Amino acid sequence: MSDYLTQKQAASKGIVTKQMEDVLKCESISKDDLLERLANGSVAIPANKNHKSIVGAGVGKGLTTKVNVNLGVSADKCSFESEMKKAEFAIKYKADAVMDLSVSGDTQGFRTRLVEKLPIMIGTVPIYDTLIRTQKQVKDITIDDWFETVEIHAKDGIDFVTIHAGLNQKCIESLRTNKRQTGVVSRGGSILAEWMIKNEKENPFYEHFDRLLEICRKFDVCISLGDGLRPGAIKDSTDGPQIQELITLGELTKVAWERDVQVMIEGPGHVPLNEIEMNMKLQKKLCHNAPFYVLGPLVTDIAPGYDHITSAIGGALAAMHGADFLCYVTPAEHLRLPEADDVKEGIMAARIAAHAADIAIGLPGAVDIDHKMGTYRKELDWEGQFACAIDPEKARKYRESSMPKKTDEDVCTMCGDFCAVKRSNSLFDNCEE
Repeated sequence: MSDYLTQKQAASKGIVTKQMEDVLKCESISKDDLLERLANGSVAIPANKNHKSIVGAGVGKGLTTKVNVNLGVSADKCSFESEMKKAEFAIKYKADAVMDLSVSGDTQGFRTRLVEKLPIMIGTVPIYDTLIRTQKQVKDITIDDWFETVEIHAKDGIDFVTIHAGLNQKCIESLRTNKRQTGVVSRGGSILAEWMIKNEKENPFYEHFDRLLEICRKFDVCISLGDGLRPGAIKDSTDGPQIQELITLGELTKVAWERDVQVMIEGPGHVPLNEIEMNMKLQKKLCHNAPFYVLGPLVTDIAPGYDHITSAIGGALAAMHGADFLCYVTPAEHLRLPEADDVKEGIMAARIAAHAADIAIGLPGAVDIDHKMGTYRKELDWEGQFACAIDPEKARKYRESSMPKKTDEDVCTMCGDFCAVKRSNSLFDNCEE
């Protein structure tokens, strides 16, 4: 494949790239279906041509639901070594992507280190880095400053960038007429809103969208069209500003596809259970079946410390109704920068949600591992169960912490002699057919 062909261009020409071959090896999709969906935009393979270590992964229609890990330093906790440990956890616990959301320190040095070390998709939010790189107040940032940062990230090998291009002046007006409980909770969205209001100008990424597309096409960077107005409380879910932005994202998606740039759409946010299906179907309709990347959604606002659970509940339902990519949420959400153990909890919760959704939609092969687990449980085969477990390390640790008596090691200490499985086996396995 020529360096000048994006994954979307290659698919349109019937060319199977190395990254497409990677996807075909681990997914149940056919080559023809993959090429067709990449060409029409319903599947994306974020893979910057400068990310040499990447193993291609697809996001979208007919593929397994993917999971993203957010990491990155803040001014209060600026340890890139700690963040590298989180990145290592992302690989160890089988996340599909990492987003570097660093807002302090040597961001470029850390970013290039991630690109060098990680074989999975890497995303960033260049809006944050513009403030760090220029050391300017938001009002004083120039249009060139914004786009120069995007190009730096693209050259560094970043596979997908979150750009809040849909938060235009219409959305600002919608915010003024539709009062929200929590306002703008997206960091990138709030920065752009401040720039637009203080300078009385249009969103530079919306007004100069073609300039953004030129950069992304050159390096084959997938644009993750950010939901700057995602709801930050369930009271704000599916309100006017959220939908106004979503309509604009759908319009921008078609423009990007015409330039052979891959697109994902970012979505909510805090959404009650009864509105999740509607949100997913609305996004797919308005954004022409582009891959949908959701944060959660969190289905209740009252569980700080347990938001990996509220997120997993929402994520499973969202993926069952069309979401393709789940951004994990950790127990530290809303409270502090997550630690490495929080990262693991967040990954596992999101992976469980993703797998549950893949089973629910009947994705070929998704349920096979569950059927294996059922067989091993019937046989009281503990090693088989550990091999099937999403976290075999934790499963083994729990069992070994409380073993049954030596004379009955095939059961567990929950039931012991009252083990229903063992009793059923003795009752029915020897019955004549």
